[in-house]
Amino acid sequence: MTHTFYIAMSYGIAALISLCLITWVWLDGRARAKELAELEASGIRRRSAPKPEGKEA
Repeated sequence: MTHTFYIAMSYGIAALISLCLITWVWLDGRARAKELAELEASGIRRRSAPKPEGKEA
């Protein structure tokens, strides 16, 4: 194994792992956004969301 091959493989593996992590975070974000949309459509609101007009706690 040459030094150049070792360096190239290290960069390649690091790039592959970084790409996998970025893809995982992006897909997980889409899934969480979909879950939030489903919850809000069913009437469940986030505590930080403004209260609808006419409803006070």
